[in-house]
Amino acid sequence: MSPRAAAARTRAPLVAVREVSVAFGGINALNGVSFDMQQGQILGLIGPNGAGKTTLFNCLSRLYQPCRGDILLDGDSILKRPAHKIAEIGIGRTFQNVALFGNLSVRDNVRVGAHARSSSDIVSDALRLPWVRRGEAKTNATVDEILDYLALHEVADLAVAGLPFGTQKRVELARALAAEPKILLLDEPAGGLNHEEVFSLGALIRRIRDERGVSVLLVEHHMGLVMSIADHVVALNFGRKLAEGPPGAVQNDPEVIKAYLGSKQP
Repeated sequence: MSPRAAAARTRAPLVAVREVSVAFGGINALNGVSFDMQQGQILGLIGPNGAGKTTLFNCLSRLYQPCRGDILLDGDSILKRPAHKIAEIGIGRTFQNVALFGNLSVRDNVRVGAHARSSSDIVSDALRLPWVRRGEAKTNATVDEILDYLALHEVADLAVAGLPFGTQKRVELARALAAEPKILLLDEPAGGLNHEEVFSLGALIRRIRDERGVSVLLVEHHMGLVMSIADHVVALNFGRKLAEGPPGAVQNDPEVIKAYLGSKQP
């Protein structure tokens, strides 16, 4: 566990998931799931297909509404906030299948993320009021800084659709970071990446947490990545919490091995 994550245990949780349940017809996608996520933590959320991981992510990003339970950010419920307002309170997200604007440039896609924190409106923009111009200057500075941080400046003015998949994943991460989130939700970020790219991704996620102070909630099937970077792991199966704790303890939990890992890992 990193010193940052260890110190976080003495504080109130950044995110508190409390008895969250989601049902689709007669199917319980989540059934009374609870856990805490601390400030400065990288938390890995694991489980087999259909375990409820993405459903929980969709509750956190307000795409789904739980039928029971609550989700708190800094002690306040997020469940009355619509999805298009979620970035304002510090929640950023990437998707398993990249959700970028393919015909726009890398720069413009990242600018979309930065505008999530903007307070401008159509009338102010049309009148080019001074505070709008100041806001645009701040947005441009933020975009340039993120492009440099993620080594995207060389492709900044290229259309996203023509870029390699690994680069598109970095663009989506850049867009999420441009909104200056407190917590970053990463949905299968290693999907479609080769071994070298996965290794680089793990180092990048740790760097984002350490250098930018962003807590990370990670849904990932790549167990090597999760176990190498997570401070804390929550395992789900059939919509219920199966195990929770440090990566090594969860990896060696008999129920987790039975449900997900298949066999005990060396």
